[in-house]
Amino acid sequence: MRQIPVDTSSAVVMVAKPPQVKVRDRRTGEIATDMETGAQLMTVDVMFAANEEVEILSVTVPEPGITGELSMGTPVALTGLVARPWENDFNGQRRHGIAFRAVAVTSLADVAAATGSKAA
Repeated sequence: MRQIPVDTSSAVVMVAKPPQVKVRDRRTGEIATDMETGAQLMTVDVMFAANEEVEILSVTVPEPGITGELSMGTPVALTGLVARPWENDFNGQRRHGIAFRAVAVTSLADVAAATGSKAA
């Protein structure tokens, strides 16, 4: 599947909804896991502001890649963010969209607090 790297260097990114466990199958409650590492996958909704536009993106990230307190409004860095176009047929209807995946979501509030405390 094609992966498109997303440049986040000029974007403002904040948590819109804290991390939640990603469910693979809603009927059985099966939790989604990373195919390569077996790590549990999480979903973090973020506000992504760039080029005078703001969108809410749902980003999938392995649980070990979540660093710091990620409450609503926390500024974050997205490491290794990629976009993956997808398409499927469900109950006779064709659906499509873009899925976002990151290697890590890191709280910048924790980094700022650590830097501030060292400077004081």
